[in-house]
Amino acid sequence: MELLDQQWTEKYRPAKLDDIIGQTAIVDRLRAFVKEKSFPSMIFSGPAGVGKTTSAVAMAKELYGDSINMAFLELNASDQRGIEIIRGKVKEFAKTIPLSTGLVKIIFLDEADALTSEAQHALRRTMEKYSATTRFILSANYASKIIEPIQSRCVVLRFKPLKEEEMRKYIERIVKGEGLEIDEKGIESLIYVSEGDLRKITNTIHGAAILNKNITDKSIYEIASKARPKEVTAMLRYALDGNFAKARDELNVLFLSYGMSGEDILIQCHKEALNLDVDDKLKLKLISNIGDYNFRIVEGANERIQLEAMLAKLALLEKSK
Repeated sequence: MELLDQQWTEKYRPAKLDDIIGQTAIVDRLRAFVKEKSFPSMIFSGPAGVGKTTSAVAMAKELYGDSINMAFLELNASDQRGIEIIRGKVKEFAKTIPLSTGLVKIIFLDEADALTSEAQHALRRTMEKYSATTRFILSANYASKIIEPIQSRCVVLRFKPLKEEEMRKYIERIVKGEGLEIDEKGIESLIYVSEGDLRKITNTIHGAAILNKNITDKSIYEIASKARPKEVTAMLRYALDGNFAKARDELNVLFLSYGMSGEDILIQCHKEALNLDVDDKLKLKLISNIGDYNFRIVEGANERIQLEAMLAKLALLEKSK
């Protein structure tokens, strides 16, 4: 593989709206905007890796063609969260002369929910002042973090995590394009670790393919630093059966073999807890404990001590029962 090989997230990023996988209703609406050459400012809301940036860029390419660099400005708001980015790059681009074709310009602000409240209020004033020549597309994981005056001036399009069949279609595109081999277990593991995030799928399969063109579920879990569902389930099952020693052994595997952080382990525990075949009341106590110990770790408590304490508490729950 060449040292300066193109990053796969860019290599497999759709260049046209027709190539975007999933988000059918949103893509249809954007396609109509391109056809009419008229559209409002928008907020693209949804989790990471589901096509927000890709959709904005693809729409701009179809609108402007070779003139895209003069009519489309892409910025990441998390790089500069303060008011300076609004008073600087955003305002300067907004007040430039529009294209001779009569089309409005687009300013795309990725991770706009990272902007401070002061910066968002400055953005609102800029949106009002240059509404005749410029449209704004704000990408946010959480639209609720965008102030109401901006939300009221935009159409909110909500992107959803991709469905399993859509992720399979994307995996097949990469496997075919790179001449890889992957079995059903490998595909299932990719879908499991990605949780609907195509960017995560791309980076994980790229990392696995560097070592071997034959992609296995083992290589996927190692690259993603995640455990197989059955390993997390086994740890919880041992704890709930009162066998703390066995549960601790399984925890050691997650820490040492996969290099998982305490928070990553708890996130997988929460995911697998819902699938455990246990009494509903016990399941509720388990989920409550996961939440408590996740809060402690986020606040800075020692990961190993907290996770072992959680397993001990689960084991005591079963003994008291």
